[in-house]
Amino acid sequence: MESSEPDLIRALERGLGAYVQAVAAAIGVPAEGTTVEISDTATAYLGLSRPWPGRPRHDVMLVWSERRGWTVAVETAPIEDPVVLARWPGDELVPPPEEVARFVDDAAAGRSTGKDRVTAVPVTRRILAERLDEYVPLHSDQV
Repeated sequence: MESSEPDLIRALERGLGAYVQAVAAAIGVPAEGTTVEISDTATAYLGLSRPWPGRPRHDVMLVWSERRGWTVAVETAPIEDPVVLARWPGDELVPPPEEVARFVDDAAAGRSTGKDRVTAVPVTRRILAERLDEYVPLHSDQV
């Protein structure tokens, strides 16, 4: 049976919210330091409160999009694009949270940034929701 578009969006939002909370827990970011948005593009934001080498006065964020996967970037003025420090080096849009935490640690140390990669392997929203669904039971009380 096919689910409706609103059902798919709810499933995607629930799954992405749970996944982002699992990533945040692995990195040590409190729940209030995260956001998830489903619009024309599904996106997530995690504010990294750790000091960042070479950027002591800047806020650094970990962002996710269904088109690019994970990116570490410096927050800039609202009218400016963020400065990308590192991109997830693999093709997987939903890597395990522990691997994302290692990616952030490596990026902070200047290792394995994958900065030249622009997009992840595209998947449909239905497939993405299915991949994210595995995180929902683990954190369903937080979503």
